Amino acid sequence: HYRYLARLISRQVLLYTEMVPLGGIVHGDRERFLGFDPVEHPVALQIGGADPVKMAQAARYAEKAGFDEININAGCPSDRVHAGSFGACLFKTPELVAKCVKAMRDNTDVPITVKTRLGVDDFDHDDHLRQFVETVYAAGCQTFILHARMAYLHKYSPKENRTIPPLHYEKVYGLKNDSPDLE
Repeated sequence: HYRYLARLISRQVLLYTEMVPLGGIVHGDRERFLGFDPVEHPVALQIGGADPVKMAQAARYAEKAGFDEININAGCPSDRVHAGSFGACLFKTPELVAKCVKAMRDNTDVPITVKTRLGVDDFDHDDHLRQFVETVYAAGCQTFILHARMAYLHKYSPKENRTIPPLHYEKVYGLKNDSPDLE
């Protein structure tokens, strides 16, 4: 309902679903997880998952459902995602994210994007962020949505992770300046 309301406010924004767990798409009620009103276009499906084969399967379902973009969430710090080794945990394994991106791109024509943070826990070096982006870019992702702050999975709650770690927009700008071909 919120996406419908947001579309009434603006026709120019890309709307996102909430993060949908991979298992819900592959094994669950697809209509519940993938259904949306056509007026919501353009709309992106945000998936939480880390299995390249199942992510490719979910991408096919998302394309068939009519999504304009599929976004891999590699930035959510909730307890459920780090217990399931996806969300912000994926920042620590860029090679796995790259495998997911490649598998998804090989199975759909819908653009695949990645949302992430500047770092997670002890993975807080600019070099790791750049390596993450370079690795995932090489697999075919050209658009990154960066939450301009760290995530601390064991230190802060998800709500605190949205407000306590300081914002570092300059790191996002620096990454964009160094990689102008990326969106």
